[in-house]
Amino acid sequence: MGSGASHAARRTAAGTATLAVLACALPFAGAVPASAADGVRTALTDDDVRFQIDDTSCSFPSDPIKGTPWSLQRVVLDQLWQDTKGKGVKVAVIDTGVDAVNSQLGSAVVGGKDFLSKGGNGKTDEVGHGTKVAGIIAARKSAESGFIGLAPEATIIPIRQNDDQGSGNVGTMMQAIKYAADAGADVINISQDTASTMNATVHTAFRAAVEYAQSKDALIVAAAGNDGADGKVKETYPAAYPGVLAVAASDRNNARAPFSQSGSFVGVAAPGIDMVSTVPAGGHCVDQGTSFAAPYVSGVAALIRAKHPDWSYRQVITQIEQTADRTKADRDDFVGWGVVDPAAALNEDTAEPSEDGPTPDPVGPAGAAADVQAATLVLGESEQERTERYALYVLAAGFAAVLLLFGGGRVLSDWRRKQGAGNNVESTGS
Repeated sequence: MGSGASHAARRTAAGTATLAVLACALPFAGAVPASAADGVRTALTDDDVRFQIDDTSCSFPSDPIKGTPWSLQRVVLDQLWQDTKGKGVKVAVIDTGVDAVNSQLGSAVVGGKDFLSKGGNGKTDEVGHGTKVAGIIAARKSAESGFIGLAPEATIIPIRQNDDQGSGNVGTMMQAIKYAADAGADVINISQDTASTMNATVHTAFRAAVEYAQSKDALIVAAAGNDGADGKVKETYPAAYPGVLAVAASDRNNARAPFSQSGSFVGVAAPGIDMVSTVPAGGHCVDQGTSFAAPYVSGVAALIRAKHPDWSYRQVITQIEQTADRTKADRDDFVGWGVVDPAAALNEDTAEPSEDGPTPDPVGPAGAAADVQAATLVLGESEQERTERYALYVLAAGFAAVLLLFGGGRVLSDWRRKQGAGNNVESTGS
């Protein structure tokens, strides 16, 4: 995926709302065996599997935020969009719905699905969470604000699967994933994660839904979660399922945001602090969380899929991870392969990325790891150190001689001047 070696060389607060997940039936026939479907119905009731999303403390409608957010200031947009702005790519947002009244989203949002309200098309958002997620991905240009989505010509498929009352559940999540895949989504953004343990039966059904979408070459981008303040490593779902691009949140310094969940499943990080985005009925607000880091990556993924429609979803993941900014050669559990670099992900694409994932950066300048040699151990002063010491002595001696000559000349001059003055006094007195 692109030139990893060249890239390596240069290399308000919101709480968390826990949404209860109620008992549900298997969301679609044929995805898993019927016996598993029966097990899911019971398991979901017994285990009370839960999801969580970032709470929204914003009121709406709201005033527009005129300036350009820091998360966009770090990107040269003309360079990012020199080939595409995401036209023709469909991004499904499985969330609380996406408001289509906000002027920056009206032309971006098409009819979707509402799994909480019969006959709904996903274009209503009473919470505001999904509208912010969609805005980071594909908000159109506005004369009133410097905020714009990373893929401002992509299409948003709104899928309302949850709300602030916890009306959604694992069943509606699986239905939503299947719907997104069948609707032809190139990218599926899921800014939710599990808040409790799932048993094997639930995992089987949930993972089957994810694999169904992947079989249709849909790239699933999921938030890693916001329970990382305690420093404990744990897996969240669907982020931790194989083939899902799990996104942690980073701050302005490219460090992990304190709340961001860490773990071996984390693929990359993206800005998740002080994130500006659209709100229902118009305007913007500022929020934070991995919920808003994930759509940042989904926007980049949409651009890559528009530029390289022949690349598989796995290749797109490799490209994003390989070109991310990082301070070490390999990945870690905090920011994965690093903080996503949108321009590098789009422009360092001369080589077709692998489906097997990224490779660690070469060690040493220009990737010359094989040229690195151990230094010879020298006891005492080396020849070079001795030469440098002698040179310093010569320099010091020369400097001292200059001072001596300059000082001596000054003393002699003063003596002669005094002598002349004395002679003049004697002459005047006689």
